[in-house]
Amino acid sequence: MWKMQSKHAAKVEGLSLFFDSVQACNLQNKGPCSHCGVCGIRRCCNPRGKTSLDKTTKILINPPHNLLFIQSDKPIYKPGQTIKFRIVSLDSKFLPLLPKYEVNIDFPTVITVQDKEVTLKVCAKYTYGKPVLGTVNAEVCRQSYGYYWRRPVRDMVNECKKYSMMVDNYAGSASSMFIHDYVNVYFEDTPDTYRTGMALKGKVVVTNSQSSVMKNEPVIIYAHYGDKSVNVTLTTDINGTARFSFNTSDWSELPVNFQAHHKGGKERTDFEAYTYYPSGYHYVRPFHSKSKSFLMLTKAPEKLSCNSDATVTASYIIQGSALKTGQKTLDFFYIVLSRGSMAQNGHLSVNVNTSKENKGELSFALKTTALTPYAQVVVYTVLPDGETVADSMDFPIEECLPNKVSLKFSSPTALPGEKTSLNLKASPGSCAPCGPLIRVLGMLPVQILSGYPYEVEEWESNSCPYPERIIPFVGAARRKRSRPRFYYPYYVNKNDVYNIFKAVGIKIATNSDVKAPVVCHYYNTMLMKESVVDDGGRVDLVGPEMARPEMGFGSNVEKRAQKIRKFFPETWIWDLIPVGRGFLYIPVGFGVAPKIDLTAFKPFFVSLTLPYSVIREETFTLKATVFNYLPKCIMVKVTLANSAQFTAQPCKGCTYTQCVCSDESQTFQWIVTPSELGKVNITVRAEAVQSKDLCGNKVVTLPDKGRVDTVIQSVLVQAEGTKQSVTQNELICLTDSSQETSVSLTLPKVFVKGSAKSFVTVLGDLMGRALRNIGDLLAMPYGCGEQNMLLFAPNIYILQYLQSSYQRELTYKHYDGSYSAFGMRDPSGNTWLTAFVMKSFGGAKNYTFIDQTNIDQAKEWLGRQQQDNGCFASVGKLSNTNMMGGVSDEVTLSAYITAALLELGIPNSDPMVAKSLECLKESSRNIENTYMTALLSYTFTLAGNEEMRRNLFNKLDNQARREGIGRYWSLANNAKPTGSVEVEMSAYVLLALLSGPSLPGFGLNYSAGIVHWLISKQNPYGGFSSTQDTVVALQALAKYSAATYNPEGSITVTVTSPSGQRNQFTVNRNNRLLYQEKQLQEATGTYKLRAGGRGCVFVQFALHYNIPPPPDALAFKINANPGVCSNTKNPAFTVTTTVRYNGTRAETNMVIINVRLLSGFKPDETSLQALREDPTIRRLDLDEDHVIFYLDSLKKNQEKSISLQLVQEVLVQNLKPAVVIVYDYYKISELSVIDYTSPCA
Repeated sequence: MWKMQSKHAAKVEGLSLFFDSVQACNLQNKGPCSHCGVCGIRRCCNPRGKTSLDKTTKILINPPHNLLFIQSDKPIYKPGQTIKFRIVSLDSKFLPLLPKYEVNIDFPTVITVQDKEVTLKVCAKYTYGKPVLGTVNAEVCRQSYGYYWRRPVRDMVNECKKYSMMVDNYAGSASSMFIHDYVNVYFEDTPDTYRTGMALKGKVVVTNSQSSVMKNEPVIIYAHYGDKSVNVTLTTDINGTARFSFNTSDWSELPVNFQAHHKGGKERTDFEAYTYYPSGYHYVRPFHSKSKSFLMLTKAPEKLSCNSDATVTASYIIQGSALKTGQKTLDFFYIVLSRGSMAQNGHLSVNVNTSKENKGELSFALKTTALTPYAQVVVYTVLPDGETVADSMDFPIEECLPNKVSLKFSSPTALPGEKTSLNLKASPGSCAPCGPLIRVLGMLPVQILSGYPYEVEEWESNSCPYPERIIPFVGAARRKRSRPRFYYPYYVNKNDVYNIFKAVGIKIATNSDVKAPVVCHYYNTMLMKESVVDDGGRVDLVGPEMARPEMGFGSNVEKRAQKIRKFFPETWIWDLIPVGRGFLYIPVGFGVAPKIDLTAFKPFFVSLTLPYSVIREETFTLKATVFNYLPKCIMVKVTLANSAQFTAQPCKGCTYTQCVCSDESQTFQWIVTPSELGKVNITVRAEAVQSKDLCGNKVVTLPDKGRVDTVIQSVLVQAEGTKQSVTQNELICLTDSSQETSVSLTLPKVFVKGSAKSFVTVLGDLMGRALRNIGDLLAMPYGCGEQNMLLFAPNIYILQYLQSSYQRELTYKHYDGSYSAFGMRDPSGNTWLTAFVMKSFGGAKNYTFIDQTNIDQAKEWLGRQQQDNGCFASVGKLSNTNMMGGVSDEVTLSAYITAALLELGIPNSDPMVAKSLECLKESSRNIENTYMTALLSYTFTLAGNEEMRRNLFNKLDNQARREGIGRYWSLANNAKPTGSVEVEMSAYVLLALLSGPSLPGFGLNYSAGIVHWLISKQNPYGGFSSTQDTVVALQALAKYSAATYNPEGSITVTVTSPSGQRNQFTVNRNNRLLYQEKQLQEATGTYKLRAGGRGCVFVQFALHYNIPPPPDALAFKINANPGVCSNTKNPAFTVTTTVRYNGTRAETNMVIINVRLLSGFKPDETSLQALREDPTIRRLDLDEDHVIFYLDSLKKNQEKSISLQLVQEVLVQNLKPAVVIVYDYYKISELSVIDYTSPCA
């Protein structure tokens, strides 16, 4: 700020604006800000040669920002739902399933020791406001807290009382604190500074222990300053408030401690139930003015109206001695800020007399219409001697906008499905978006921005010196053995004009006096009392003892209760409504209508209770509960609609026409047995009928409207047995030609009847299916660090959708930068997985934020595992033992790590890479293992060693195996490709071919054979068998797809069923990534496939079916024994699964135990928690109706037992068995299945 009085002309000698050591820019340029950021501004002024100003300060230049409001139609979405949203851009001048009911607990927040009883109120209400009938289980506990000292005669214990009073699955909680304070006294609306000669006004509030105001209570207020004290006794009004005013003329610019004490009852001092009447405290500092001239704005008693102007009043004291001889008037200036911009400014002149103290008031009009929600007002004047007198204050203004918008429903209540109208009123020409939700419970509080941004903060050094010696504690010399006291300096300068401007964010450049002199304070760290050092070096302790806010201690502020926000429901209106009058532009601006409520409510309705899923031919009890909220009784007839998808029988003794009186409910039941698979719809109709019978002694009435309620809900009927999938894939590439082939879909001899479904998928891109099913590539669980990388690494090559996988993988990181399958639960990181994470993070950097530190730490950890010969030591548990190859595990591992480093772009000259390549080159002379050969071919391709690459390819070509037109590699001679390792090594060969220059005889035609074989092994979701083979194969396929990409061409694919029905697909440049899938009319048979045109197309036939559990377990011996059923309200039993490995290997890879839950049962939480604490179970996941356990491995003949307790939620009769599946994650051919049944059936 540089403001000169009008009578004192100033000549601006120079004005320059510069960026920190960057360049100068013209402040007069009114165009767009092209150099926004922190600037320095220098002002040089010479008013007629008398006074000079050469001031430099930092300012922050920001371009004009538009405000973008993005509104979605709801906060949570289910997969497949359409996201609706709208965006509104304004400038700065616009200035998951709902619970059925909620449980609220009304419990006092505090309990005093004098309370003899406490009332606990539990209220359960449906979302439509009606009470819930049922049983409540409430538990009240008193928790003990330990102290350094406790009475030895009585131990403090946790005391709990249980009260049986039903909260389905919804619960609430509340807590209460035992206190000894009988009342609370605190200061409110009391300033932190005072101006000498001006009255200091404030108020004290008195509340009881329940925070209710106390009226007509005596309270005494003390003001301590120096060695003096004044007090006043007041009585609280109806609001529990006592207002006070103190004359500050005699306070001699000393800090003042206020104390307010309730002048009430007598305190009890016995240990068990002592009571205390605490005081309220407030600390006030003097405002600095060297001439004793002050200005003080008057606080508004309430929020200012936005519809009319308000008046701002300020009182002033101007000492005549601070004026210039003969001066008659003094100019005051005011600035009004709102939302970070200057909204209003002006000046006022008052008459002054140099021979006396000038006291008075000045006022000006505040135009509130454009200032909502806050106006920040600054008033100041500059005295002739250069001193600035100022004050600022925030004035809250009603939240209203220039465009007055209102909404109104034609009726406040309506039946579901009934038509109603919504009337909207706004300024003509407005565009009115409507997007109401069922319930809106509040907005975030408005925040006022103040102070300077961090970039331009004017940091001040601590000019208070440390004492040359430790300042002795007063009285220490009189003690024989005194502990030293340490004093540390601090200073607080918030009571000056500089901070008045800073508080509202105004930067000032001035040669006037705006800062108070620094007063140094010292604190004793032992007693935490304030000390002031005088010129003689003495230390005085300033009292009374109390914690100051600037010392980091909390002030005496009441903790306010916060209202919890409720759930948001689905969207039911989402429209943009233009308001008429024929023109589009209006200068009125933005407006928001206050919320209105519409209650959609039926006087009586029916609600169904049924399980989410059942197995075919299982029987469950369907419950239909009818609620009546009419004022009188009704006779209700309930009907279950017939369906070919299930059979239904009435329950024993049930009647389906009953009385339901006001605020009551009746439940009707049927025994239902589904007979078809898939979603089965269940339709129940409830109708109020006329009846002459009495309901007890009450007459039956018939509602005027809403007499019928019909509900349709579905239950998922699943096939028994274990899901199986078989795929047949075809990659067809044509050059203006056609091709025909046939595909035979055949079911095994033993399968579950009715479970078979077939699908055909046509895509124009090899990666299309994996892109479509990025979350289901394996159709297997991925709950460890290695399996999570499946969701991460393929994304690099297909979806660039990485952030969530990245954050999740960091949870498997060790403190030393390494990674393992189960993170910190493992004793150390794993070498292979750390390299895998490192290379994947490096590849993802182009698509999402990856912290380079995570990559560097992983590389450093791998470097510490490098041995003298250059190869890397295998550290930590490696889940896939096949990766070792069987010759030299450290060589294979070193090849993988070296390839990962080279993929990151680390040069061959890097010491870590160079040493590793030497080790690999030395080891490659005698290799016989095919996996190692394939991996080395990729590693030396990345290293650019063409000689090694050519030799390795020649060796691989001799080892290649053929399957039709496909080419692949296998570990052992004459072995069929049964595991994931064949896919992995074949993919490495493909990567090696495509990552370097083409070699004679190894061109794209050679690669095409590998691609044909790889895609024949893809599962229905686009993945393969395990993590490694899926990631490497997808990387190789993505590279091949990029190498052979041709945007031109079009292919038509025709699929003909055995009965002659046709499905036709067209793939061209516009839809090559479109996922085209159709269910085939016949699950089995020979389908004819014909393709014609130009280009490449990927076709997959997938057959899904269920098989019953096999009678014998092969690699794994498995038993699932259900225990005894408990005789409780909700029956429960424990199923114990015992697994033993009987395979040919010495040890398995990671073992998965997948327990499917019986229909109507859920796992007990206590049982799950106990299993999570089992150190041999590395992870436990819940996936809908499955519980999945992860084991590191099982040694040959090793046995593992898992006991899981299941609790019945819904009664299901004729229960079908549930299956338990056990398999080796990396060798899924080793799989065993068994079923179990419920002993409670």
